[in-house]
Amino acid sequence: MPEKREPEQITDLSRLKAFTNPLRMQLYRLLYAAGTATASQLAEQVGQAPSLVSYHLRKLAEHGFVHEANGRGTDGRERWWQVATEEGWGFRSSDFADTPEGAAVTGALARGIFETRVSHYRTYLDQSAAWGKAWTDAAFSSEWLLDLTPAELAEMSEEFTAVARRWRDRGEEAKKAGATEDREHVSVHLHSFPFRP
Repeated sequence: MPEKREPEQITDLSRLKAFTNPLRMQLYRLLYAAGTATASQLAEQVGQAPSLVSYHLRKLAEHGFVHEANGRGTDGRERWWQVATEEGWGFRSSDFADTPEGAAVTGALARGIFETRVSHYRTYLDQSAAWGKAWTDAAFSSEWLLDLTPAELAEMSEEFTAVARRWRDRGEEAKKAGATEDREHVSVHLHSFPFRP
């Protein structure tokens, strides 16, 4: 049975605060998708100066979100970066809810992450015709209204996570085997939360 890999659970408020910067969120996401990149490459994608991007990458590195990619630079001036772990990271708002600052930081971070995801989905919607029929027919957006207990919601979350990991691993194995034709990054967003009508 394969080892169960889990995202790192962050419990240090200073680490979360470092990630609330919108440019850092954007750089992390781009780096996660690219695998490795230089500050100059990322700067082109975000429309910022390489020196500013380099500063934010160093801040992300200070807090353990990214690190230098070994063996990528061709000379001492070029620094390649990668995310610290492919499993990503997470946090529980309840771990920080005992202080007003903790509640404010987790709220700001959750909203920032959500806004980033919405922005990327809007970009897809604006450009969907350019992707062609196969991709637009395969893409989906769904909502289900369920009546669950907290324990059932947690169990469902674990099941969705297992499915996503299985598909991520399948894609990675295919890329390693050279099966890259028609393979693109796919963003999967699933939000689950309680509400009262």
